[in-house]
Amino acid sequence: MKRLLTIVPALLLVHGAALAAESAEEGIKAASAEFEHAFNSGDGAAVGALYTDDAAVLPPDGARVDGSAAIAEFWQGAIDAGLKDLDLQTVEVLDAGDLAVEVGKVSLTTTGSVGKAVPVAGKYVVVWQRGDDGSWRLHRDIWNLDPASQ
Repeated sequence: MKRLLTIVPALLLVHGAALAAESAEEGIKAASAEFEHAFNSGDGAAVGALYTDDAAVLPPDGARVDGSAAIAEFWQGAIDAGLKDLDLQTVEVLDAGDLAVEVGKVSLTTTGSVGKAVPVAGKYVVVWQRGDDGSWRLHRDIWNLDPASQ
């Protein structure tokens, strides 16, 4: 029993060090992959769950959307409107401890006015916040389309 009491804290230290060893970029890329999967699966609630409780989405030509529940509804509306095939590509991550900024490229498909699939592309900036559990959540999210996509 005494040996077990010395092994358990050592295992916790090793596990904690492994979690801390994950860079912001690695964690953010993994969270972005979760975002893509949830979006492409049509699950707006799962997308919203990837945001902090006090997150904000700042869509182009649209009103600010505050809070993870409202953000889930926003993304479900986008999915229901025909947005699909989301692909996020991280260009750079600026690490600032428990906050990080990701700059990236986005492409997806939407349904055009005649019901035909139309590819669109753009860029985005996300401020990520690391939670107490070590997971990265979107905190501020803003994007716009490339001129050729409009």
